[in-house]
Amino acid sequence: MDRDAVRRAWDEVAETYAARRDPEGSDAALIDDLLDSLSTSESADAPVVLDVGCGDGARTLANLSPGSVGLDVSRRGLDLAAETVPESRLVNGEMTALPFSDDRFDAVTAYHAVFHVDRERHPDVYEGFARVLRPGGRLLMTLPSGRFETVRRGWMGGRMFFSAPGRERTLDQLRAAGFTDVETTTATDPLGSSTEFVFATLDPDRTVDATETEADSP
Repeated sequence: MDRDAVRRAWDEVAETYAARRDPEGSDAALIDDLLDSLSTSESADAPVVLDVGCGDGARTLANLSPGSVGLDVSRRGLDLAAETVPESRLVNGEMTALPFSDDRFDAVTAYHAVFHVDRERHPDVYEGFARVLRPGGRLLMTLPSGRFETVRRGWMGGRMFFSAPGRERTLDQLRAAGFTDVETTTATDPLGSSTEFVFATLDPDRTVDATETEADSP
């Protein structure tokens, strides 16, 4: 499935997915751990977090600090998020080309999101996360358990693309993008299954490649 097809697929299943997700659970509680780790910074301001693949917003965005930003490829998902988290800023866009300026966010969350992008583009996604994070910023994301690339027909009453290079390859890609202090934990996902997540910190001394370009903030 190309990106336009994935976008249309998410528009079609957004309401069903939102209805079947449990807004509680241990993976939602990981947000508290993330915010606790950010509260040790010297800034008195609430941390600004980018929630990539925010969907309807109930699972992650609703639990983040006021002023956090939700990004999703699905306009229908963002319509639902506007109802769930009306105070949040919502942006329609691709995680492979984040429409934000450098060093914009204190943290990035990406729950069940990156593996809907072709695995060949995952390094680009992680480089984008690193670019928009401030030095020392934090990342919390789902860690794929295996290597796969498939279209699941009948998923949430529609179809959906899934792609990942494998657990260890994903961890290697995160480190290559400049993430350190990589730690993993297992939690319950929105549909009741156990899923592994990864916490990581952007190396404050990360060297930015000259080919990386700054995107304009929307």
